[in-house]
Amino acid sequence: MDSALQLTILTAAGFIGGLVDSIAGGGGLITLPALLWAGLPPHLALGTNKLQSSFGSLTATVSYIQNDVVVLRDEWPGVVLTLIGAAAGTISVQLIDADFLRVFIPYLLTAVLIYTVAKPKLGQAAGRQRMSKLLFYLVFGLGLGFYDGFFGPGAGSFWTVAMLLFLGVDFVAATGRTKLMNFTSNFTALVVFLIGGNVVFTLGLAMGLGQMIGARVGSGMVIKRGAGFIRPVFLTMVLLVTLKLWWDAIVR
Repeated sequence: MDSALQLTILTAAGFIGGLVDSIAGGGGLITLPALLWAGLPPHLALGTNKLQSSFGSLTATVSYIQNDVVVLRDEWPGVVLTLIGAAAGTISVQLIDADFLRVFIPYLLTAVLIYTVAKPKLGQAAGRQRMSKLLFYLVFGLGLGFYDGFFGPGAGSFWTVAMLLFLGVDFVAATGRTKLMNFTSNFTALVVFLIGGNVVFTLGLAMGLGQMIGARVGSGMVIKRGAGFIRPVFLTMVLLVTLKLWWDAIVR
């Protein structure tokens, strides 16, 4: 295939992935297969995917900060704890077989999907806070940061639902904070992949450009349209990620 055509297709995949990911997560369902389609072996595809997704999650985070959806000074404990968790997870996955998560995680995502469908008002408005922010980030920053570095699929969905349930925020605030934590764990994993030489810069930067544009458009839609807009997109992406993981578990 012509290299210019390949870069164009990957840039488009980055745009769609960034758009979807900035709204409800799950953009990796689009971008990682695109990199595998381009002929990259799995380890290079994973590393390059972290490069391009870091552009999207950073762009979305900056947009949410600029529009006061996220107040960075209030979230620094989460950033620090997520970074620690993600570093530990990324190192651990090189030492421990992650196959047990491939079996276990689809059950958790199915539970997230069922619970969210059963609670139609979840996240439509701010609710009751059940945890202090520091305790929340001690539990979920370390835990989900580790999970994202170790395995990854569905991490954004887990973050969003955890924030809705335990911090009592609405979908817009949960989405903004989720992107900040996603960027933290993405960038941490990227550093490890860079050290290992497992990043293809040409493809990653081309997709990163698409990610930045898509993330800007998607975060703008969230800010303008609010929680009611996020819910159906969120449910759709959780369903798709869940089906993908169930398929992988069955086929394996």
